[in-house]
Formats: sequence, structure tokens, C-alpha cells
Amino acid sequence: MERHAERRYGEKPGAGQTPGRVTTRTVPYPAGDEAKFLDIHTSTRGGPCVLLWHGLGPDERDVLAPLAREIAALGPTVLVPDWRSDRPDEGRAHLAGALRYVLDRPDVLTDGPGPLIVAGWSAGAGAALGVALHPELFPGPRPAAVVGIAGGYLRPSRTTGTVPLRMLDRGVPPVPVRLVHGTRDTVVPHTSSRELRDALCARGWDCELAEPDTDHAGVLGCVYDPAGDRCLPSADPAVRSVGRATARVVVEVARAVA
Repeated sequence: MERHAERRYGEKPGAGQTPGRVTTRTVPYPAGDEAKFLDIHTSTRGGPCVLLWHGLGPDERDVLAPLAREIAALGPTVLVPDWRSDRPDEGRAHLAGALRYVLDRPDVLTDGPGPLIVAGWSAGAGAALGVALHPELFPGPRPAAVVGIAGGYLRPSRTTGTVPLRMLDRGVPPVPVRLVHGTRDTVVPHTSSRELRDALCARGWDCELAEPDTDHAGVLGCVYDPAGDRCLPSADPAVRSVGRATARVVVEVARAVA
């Protein structure tokens, strides 16, 4: 079953960039012994593919929808799967299933097979980096780049069970890594991303960190709703501007490796 929703995402793009018309469709993907849902955001502009994982909240692909549409409006195809950290395997089968779905379905790309950028927010960030650090655990090509958004890298990755900051000397070839972390983040301290950036750069990796003046939800262009214990799209233009800046970080590295 597929659910289709088509809309134009009307935010202003970066300088010299024209937004494309974004179409979103929802498809099931196999994850272990069950099926989960995944949103595919595509644009009339066309571009590389970004797999974008949400954080610890169960089945929160909708939380990343505003950021995903911002990214897709500038070209890349963005896939945002549901996954659940409260499973006995802490979500590993769901995350691995989403990765396999993307690698096995090059037709989801606007322009055919191309490089895959793996990105994630909060716990999804460590999951994304884990894929690049442990290529032996995952079939198919490694990610061409990784983007970590408000991630903690001294915690075990949900894709590998290992701590990313302790796995940097494994000798795997480097890939570009881009990090975004709000300086007012009280959920995951922004010093976590600084420590990862410094450690990667010291080992010769291409790594850059953007530090907007915002919190854990603001990097997505969202605001945290304590009543619902959920991040919701913000109506504040300043907050939404931060989300657009995060999208541009993803788009720029995606274009660089395409």
C-alpha cells in the first residue's frame, strides 16, 4: 500500500537555489519479521539520495518531515523510515531493513542509482555514523557521506552496538562527515559533536560542524511540545530558518559527493 501526498514546500531556498515541487509517498519496507513505513520525499529538481533516521521516539518519521521536505525541495530524494528503539534489539533490525531497502531499490532515486548519504538526528546520528565505521556489517556500498544532527557519539550506535568515538581507529577509509548541533541543546550536549569533529579531523577525515544558536528540536526547524512529548513544526520564522540551514548542510555534502 502506498499513500500519496503532493505539496509545494514554500520556504525560501538558499542563495541561487530554486526549490522544486516536492511529492511525498509512503511505502512499507521489510524490517526483520515485520513491515514498517517509510516516507519518500522527491523533488522535480532531481538529485542524490539521503536516508534520514529519526531519534529514540518510536515511529517518529513525521518529526523529520519538515526537514526532509526542505532537503528534497533543493534536489535530493529523502527517505525517512519509522523505527523503534524500544524493541529487544534496540531498533537494529528496523534500521538495517531501511538501509537494505534503499540499497536494493535504486528506482527510488530521481535520476537512477547514485551515491547514498546516510543522516540522522539524535540517536539516528550515531546510527548513521556506525554504518560508515562498520562497513563489514552492512551489504552494499558504504555511505558516500554521513550527516549527524544533534547526535551523541559516546553512546552505543543503534546500528552496530559500538560507541562511534571509540571506533575511529579501525582503519576504514574516511568519508565526508557533516555535523549540526545547537549550542542550546539540553538533551544531547553540543560538546559531543565538537569532540567528534576534533577526533575525525585529527585522523584526516573531512569533517565540519555547524553550531546554530538553537536547541535539540530547533535544528530541525521544530519546537518541543512537552504536553505531547513530541517535536512539532514551528511557526516561528527564525526557527524555521535554522531548519533550512540544516537542510543546506545536507544538500551541500550530497552535491559534493554526487
